[in-house]
Amino acid sequence: MNAGFRLRSALALQLPITAVLLLLWGFFVLTAPATFLSRYIYLSFMTTIPFVAIVAMGMTLVVVAGEMDLSFASNMAMSSFLFAVVAKATGSAATGLVAGLAAGAGIGLINGLVVVKTGVPSIVVTIGFDFLWRGCVMLLSGGLAVALPFVRRLPFTALFVGRVGGLIPAQFLWALGLAVVTAVILHRTSWGDALRFIGDDREVARMMGLPVARARVAVFVLLGLTAAFSGILACLELANWWPTQGEGYLLLVFASVFIGGTSVYGGSGSVWGTTAGAAVIGMIEAGVVSAGWSGFWTRFVHGLVLVCSVSFYALTARRRGNGVGS
Repeated sequence: MNAGFRLRSALALQLPITAVLLLLWGFFVLTAPATFLSRYIYLSFMTTIPFVAIVAMGMTLVVVAGEMDLSFASNMAMSSFLFAVVAKATGSAATGLVAGLAAGAGIGLINGLVVVKTGVPSIVVTIGFDFLWRGCVMLLSGGLAVALPFVRRLPFTALFVGRVGGLIPAQFLWALGLAVVTAVILHRTSWGDALRFIGDDREVARMMGLPVARARVAVFVLLGLTAAFSGILACLELANWWPTQGEGYLLLVFASVFIGGTSVYGGSGSVWGTTAGAAVIGMIEAGVVSAGWSGFWTRFVHGLVLVCSVSFYALTARRRGNGVGS
């Protein structure tokens, strides 16, 4: 694959979502200028969108590798519950962070091992684990929230969800940093190349000597870490853990990934696309309400944008494939 072809492929993924982002922003500026010409809406975006974007980074690698994980929302709840319990018991948010991240990675490891060892499609395995982990957290918590008022006083909390310069939410900077790291992994490392090969054709990748099983397990572990990190950031932001944590993220994360141009078939993806996709999803909810429409339109517009985006990328990939083969 020559450099010119790779550049054209990257632009083919990034230009459409960039255009959608700009057009959507322009539309909301026209329909709700009082909101979208104010800095406060963008500070709000930088506060809320990172929670989705951080998980979407991990999901991008999973989908590029040709897998699906529908249990990440329950992972968010379970790992952040352990964070809350350990932090409250020890009085140390740092200790809770280690426990929560370890739990998230462990859940991802279990998911990945079951998928690889049994050969059952990951979408089926992780549906089961979604119920399992959510059930575990409900049993352990008794369905009760865990208040964490003491974390508001900790410098540790300011490091993760404070306001840099009194203005910029720290979670926004963490999300940007994670996006850069994910982009380097996917586009500038041999492991990223291996993930694309595996997602494109697993058997060919195995014959090439690539560590297919290890790479497949690893993407589930990475997603587990990002899910746990996002859940912990949410706990720190609100100084509270709640049993329904993570619910509602499924659509938002997958929409961010697929609207951004990551192939539903695996083998290709765009970190910039995922980042822009998360921005689009976050903007729609605020824009619909600010424009004076009923909030019921939000899910409709989310679904419409997702279906149109996936269809567009699939048709574009098909035409590009026909062109290469002709």
